[in-house]
Amino acid sequence: MVETRPHATLRPPRGPVVLCILDGVGEGRGEEDDAVATARTPTLDRLKATHPWRTLRAHGTAVGLPSDEDMGNSEVGHNAMGAGRVFDQGAKLVNNALRDGTAFEGPVWKALCAGRTLHLLGLCSDGNVHSHVDHVHILLDRAARDGVQRVRLHLLTDGRDVDGRSALSWFEPLEARLATERAAGRDYRIASGGGRMHLTMDRYEADWAMVERGWRCHVEGEGRPFPTASEAIRTLYAEDPEIDDQHLPAFVVTVEGAPCGRIQDGDSVLFFNFRGDRALEISRAFEDDDFTVFDRHHRPNVTYAGMMQYDGDLQVPRHYLVAPPAIDRVVGEYLAAAGKRTFACSETQKYGHVTYFFNGNRSGRLDATLEEYVEVPSDLQLPDTRPWMKAAEITDAVIEAIRSGRFDHVRLNLANGDMVGHTGDLEATRIAVEAVDLQVARIETAVRKAGGVLLVTADHGNADEMWQRKGTKVSRNAEGEPLARPSHTLNPVPFIVVDPSGTLALAEVPDAGLASVGTTVLELCGLAAPDGYLPGLVRLR
Repeated sequence: MVETRPHATLRPPRGPVVLCILDGVGEGRGEEDDAVATARTPTLDRLKATHPWRTLRAHGTAVGLPSDEDMGNSEVGHNAMGAGRVFDQGAKLVNNALRDGTAFEGPVWKALCAGRTLHLLGLCSDGNVHSHVDHVHILLDRAARDGVQRVRLHLLTDGRDVDGRSALSWFEPLEARLATERAAGRDYRIASGGGRMHLTMDRYEADWAMVERGWRCHVEGEGRPFPTASEAIRTLYAEDPEIDDQHLPAFVVTVEGAPCGRIQDGDSVLFFNFRGDRALEISRAFEDDDFTVFDRHHRPNVTYAGMMQYDGDLQVPRHYLVAPPAIDRVVGEYLAAAGKRTFACSETQKYGHVTYFFNGNRSGRLDATLEEYVEVPSDLQLPDTRPWMKAAEITDAVIEAIRSGRFDHVRLNLANGDMVGHTGDLEATRIAVEAVDLQVARIETAVRKAGGVLLVTADHGNADEMWQRKGTKVSRNAEGEPLARPSHTLNPVPFIVVDPSGTLALAEVPDAGLASVGTTVLELCGLAAPDGYLPGLVRLR
């Protein structure tokens, strides 16, 4: 059990300390494609004009990623806030383990190499949020070195953490490399693929049909046939000028008229994504003996492993190449040790972020007697068709929790800026930001009435930069229209302190990042920052 001690000067407010995370709402440059700056946001504008606020770093080394060229994401952002410190994250851990060879030293890699065919399954891009294409090349190098004669790649197209139609940037060099392997006598091929938002990479059980489509494609070889993956992508682009890589339908690569890479008994499968939220369901489909979500038909008897263990509590998957970060002494543990009561809420798409990721990649509750978690089911439809998403329903639950007087700390995630931002639809994203702004006003009113403190921040940017650029110049298509940017940004995020008592000011913390938010929550709840935590962001006036 962690030990707590009271803060020397800060005392808990009469009401709860509310942490409102506006997912994907960064601080951009205010240009035409900045859906945050160009949206009508009277609440956020007023709060910034009348309350202490600053920006925080939410990408790169500030959240444990390899370099400051790496975009932040919801997973590492919530990890940092919930830990009060910065831990090396999956991208950095995996990069190091693959390059220095430690990932290949244990029994898992040897077992994978012993299969009839080694299948590598995952997201193919250099987005470095869920995976990195460089890791695929390192795996292929090692497989060839270790004598693996037959490899099949099942590659998901991105278009979300990278430009919307960029898949060929990685697929064409991979196919050229695989042709070289075949010339050297090794049977290495791409076997299947499709868009990450169409198959395989669902999360939080929001749409199991995605996972079933992936199973049918990768395992059973169901999908539109093509002679190569690159030809599949080029054909699908030509047939639908509006489709992006996220939503490409399933395809399979055929040789002599048959799918070249069905997953069969005696094979081995490595899911090479390092981030966990979109890896859990497909891992369960391969591993669970009592799986009933969809009919797997014949479940092949394979050796299955993940690049990392995606859920340490659930032990999914059972085998993995690289150990995940060991995040200890999280904010929630200190709150529970001090008897503080916590309420956490979001819709399905981000529910795991205010619970699992905030709690240091732990499933369930840290103390069920002191914590209440509420998940609002997300819509299954594309978020740009409903840009308001479930912001109002989340806010309803949060206001009820605030009014109840039962909680010392309330945290929530409003997912609109991120989820709608990922669609690349600028106008829909403006509406999403406006929907969020309206709910922040409702939350502020409830916090004021309860005598609490409201902290408004974000986990990373997204809606704040909606067009692709080369330098400062907007990239455009043949018709002169701006090319959508559906990925996260490198921009900082806001941090606003709404203190109805007027006793709080910003502390001097140069170059602060998201981890200081966790410290701030503890300190406002009356607890001193634990050893090793980064400095808090508030002080008494």
